Amino acid sequence: MTDVWVNETLYPDWGQRFLVKRELARVKSEFQDIMLFESTSHGRVMVLDGVIQITERDEFVYQEMLTHVPLLAHGAAKRVLIIGAGDGGVLRRVLQHRNVEKCVMVEIDGEVIRLCQEHMPDIAGDAWTNPRGQVIVGDGIDYVRQAEAGSFDVVIVDSTDPIGVGEVLFTDEFYHNAARLLSADGLIVNQCGVPFMQADELRETSLRRGKFFADISAYVAAVPTYVGGFMTLGWSAKTKGLRDVPVAEIRRRAEAAGIAGLTRYWTPEIHAGCFNLPPYIAENLPG
Repeated sequence: MTDVWVNETLYPDWGQRFLVKRELARVKSEFQDIMLFESTSHGRVMVLDGVIQITERDEFVYQEMLTHVPLLAHGAAKRVLIIGAGDGGVLRRVLQHRNVEKCVMVEIDGEVIRLCQEHMPDIAGDAWTNPRGQVIVGDGIDYVRQAEAGSFDVVIVDSTDPIGVGEVLFTDEFYHNAARLLSADGLIVNQCGVPFMQADELRETSLRRGKFFADISAYVAAVPTYVGGFMTLGWSAKTKGLRDVPVAEIRRRAEAAGIAGLTRYWTPEIHAGCFNLPPYIAENLPG
């Protein structure tokens, strides 16, 4: 029997490959090519347009950092908007915070949701049926454009890279509308790529975000399947100081929110330390 491998195509001259145990689904949706397979090393894997998006084995790293850092830095977020994140992992983590009253998730590709519900159900758990969550299959750009001013405290953008369907989530218009719909002390986080290979992505989006937010930075997470070292998560806040909350206060907030003891990567100490960037990453931020 010949081994079957899936080769990631994100970079033309460097990549990774996975040994396929069995293919689960292969669909061409209205927006992208979707493939799900069971690997021998990382559990089940989702690939969009040839790029690895999530694996069962290490999804917790990305999902926890994308969710818990902004919510606990804010400290009083009750209304959360998620753009993308069709696998449901971010929705699950947001709803772990007992102080969150409402979480709206807008995913453009309903096929991603359907396939993840069918083949990777453990990532979202029971988040799909939680009454505090609202899942909309639709265009996140339109939703952000039409949302009322000040209607959310935190926005979490879990998108593909700024190519194809994800490109519009990195524009001036999007960040302008995101700033408008956020409350006075609101903030938005978004994935900004692996700067060892995608420094331009972090640099260019930081300049755009800086037009509309008072505090622009990034923080890091080490996600094994996002090859090239640290993944950066863009940070844009309407007020300064939210990145400087002491470890003891972050721990108190985590306990109050009900997430203490539930994480496998995030800790109060990692939260505080993740904003301390290596120079090769920090040099791509404004100022």
